[in-house]
Amino acid sequence: MEQETFTDKEYSFRKKKTKREEFLEMMDEIIPWDEWEGAWNTE
Repeated sequence: MEQETFTDKEYSFRKKKTKREEFLEMMDEIIPWDEWEGAWNTE
């Protein structure tokens, strides 16, 4: 039996990104949400 390294442990807790998570990350890069949100909140 091979001993696990710290790196192996760290990666074992990571989950694969879903298509939705990938899409939302891409949209966050494209659209400046803070500016959009500020345009609609006119208080």
